[in-house]
Amino acid sequence: MKVKSDIEIAQSVIMDPIEKVARSIGIEKKDLELYGNYKAKINFNILNEKKDNEDGKLILVTAINPTPAGEGKPTTTVGLGDALKILGKKTIITLREPSLGPVFGVKGGAAGGGYAQVVPMEDINLHFTGDIHAIGAANNLLAAIIDNHIFRGNALNIDPGRITWKRCIDMNDRQLRFIVDGLNGKTNGIPREDGFEITVASEVMAILCLSQSIDELKEKLKNIVIGYTWDDKPVTAGQLHAEGAMAALLKDALKPNLVQTLEHTPAFIHGGPFANIAHGSNSLMATKMALKLADYVITEAGFGADLGAEKFFDIKCRAGNLKPSAIVIVTTIRALKNHGGSTRNEWDVENLNTLERGIPNLLKHIENVTGLFGLPTVVAINKFPGDTDAEIELVRKKCSEYGVSTALSEVWEKGGKGGMELAGEVLRIIDNGKNNFRFLYEDEMPIREKIETISQKVYGADGVEFSQQAIKEMEKLTSHGFGKLPVCMAKTQYSLTDDPKKTGKPVGFKINIRNIKVSAGAGFIVALTGDIMTMPGLPAVPAAEKIDVDSTGKISGLF
Repeated sequence: MKVKSDIEIAQSVIMDPIEKVARSIGIEKKDLELYGNYKAKINFNILNEKKDNEDGKLILVTAINPTPAGEGKPTTTVGLGDALKILGKKTIITLREPSLGPVFGVKGGAAGGGYAQVVPMEDINLHFTGDIHAIGAANNLLAAIIDNHIFRGNALNIDPGRITWKRCIDMNDRQLRFIVDGLNGKTNGIPREDGFEITVASEVMAILCLSQSIDELKEKLKNIVIGYTWDDKPVTAGQLHAEGAMAALLKDALKPNLVQTLEHTPAFIHGGPFANIAHGSNSLMATKMALKLADYVITEAGFGADLGAEKFFDIKCRAGNLKPSAIVIVTTIRALKNHGGSTRNEWDVENLNTLERGIPNLLKHIENVTGLFGLPTVVAINKFPGDTDAEIELVRKKCSEYGVSTALSEVWEKGGKGGMELAGEVLRIIDNGKNNFRFLYEDEMPIREKIETISQKVYGADGVEFSQQAIKEMEKLTSHGFGKLPVCMAKTQYSLTDDPKKTGKPVGFKINIRNIKVSAGAGFIVALTGDIMTMPGLPAVPAAEKIDVDSTGKISGLF
């Protein structure tokens, strides 16, 4: 029997009109801006109107370090939301918007999979409601204003060689990482080195996702540091009077997007910062709105818990005064085997020794979430057909030794019904009440110590090696008053180290910090490790080669 692809499953389901989905969570038609029959934007003023509502329970879904074997974090997030709905719980799922880079590259989208998806999946994975395009336009408007200011006389004394603001595009395009522009004569600008980032790694994306109002959005945009003067003073977007026009481009993008799952559970999909470069979670606006409208809010944070979850806690929860109620760590038997050294052709063959070698990666994430951050946790074992009872039992036993329960998740195959065990366990640990949530570090801790704390406690590093450039930047940023900001680590997602080849739970390593930069508008310091890049490239065989559309407009090949 042929297994249906994700897009075939999504296209076979009859969706509810989006007004009906909205009514199920108390949103009236007057607060919707319709994008066709099945998508809508929500008036962000609802957040203020519902401010006296008691917050629902916030459940974060995270994972082990990702592998080619797959973990299924967005799928588990969607399936858990559907399962809670089956149990009669008023539930909203909040996810990030997929970037076109991964969609056309190698990783794929972020709309779930199998029978645990959000729909309309083609729209969500492609242009959706245009938010990411608006973010790119605002980013590039600022870039144009910077270069125009220099061309028109440079009243702010900006050093063209120290402009830190890059242009962006939502595509994997390595050719644009480092460029020279302003060529071919005086009327075409000032020649200088420049570059592009992928839009989801941009500071404007991070700002949008950490803003709770238009006024806060404008203030954050105003605080963006775009570069430095010849005498080493930071220059901001506010000094260039750019924040108003940028906010005008972003006013609709700030409104959360409402869609539904295959089982008609409401889902807010809004914002899309990468977790290996930016802070990796959906918008604060969408999360806080969902908490005022539902009893349970299921959200996710990108990649493994060492990146997405840590940043969710130390950046997003700090900025939004959020307190998670429970954590789900997603794993698969095959991914743990991969961490234990197995190859693709061995994933579906029982091998308890290899599995046991890979389990420490999961256990380290459990240690971090329960020990460092004090949160009740359950491990979701995303079941594949090749998993054996002995392998599942071994994972359950090891987790139990760490004081954490497990639950099988079969949501890819069965939808919400396949997440009932997980939903029951999540409700149990929430009701148990043992929640001692805390941040990893205090604001007053110096930048260097924050980086060392994350590296040693979360990653398990022996220490941190800072380049001379990084040391110089830390000193400069501290002198400019940025020392109290939280730190956003830019690190490979594939390893607890800064080397993507070191899987499992490595020991005896150091984290290498090559540079430090400030995202003053977003409100965090970025520490660049290893070879991490803010503009990915396409693989040898891009996913784009398999995507097509027929004469009726029906898309195929999209997962």
